Amino acid sequence: MDIQKIINDVLAKLKSNKNLKNDFLTNPVKVLEDLVGIDLPDDQINAIIDGIKAKLDVDDLATKAKGIMGVLNGLFGKKK
Repeated sequence: MDIQKIINDVLAKLKSNKNLKNDFLTNPVKVLEDLVGIDLPDDQINAIIDGIKAKLDVDDLATKAKGIMGVLNGLFGKKK
């Protein structure tokens, strides 16, 4: 089983569906098993959940950083 592929596939689905992402954050095991379609052993499912949450956190931080940079550029104006 390719855990990295599962992480990337689920991550793509979560990014495209805000409700699904919120459901995942509330009940990751159920959402992951529904998306993958199989009942995984606890050690595998926990590794996948940790990988997905880590990538979601990185993506959220990157989005926030871009927003902050946009605000700063607006405050100080870009030099041409």
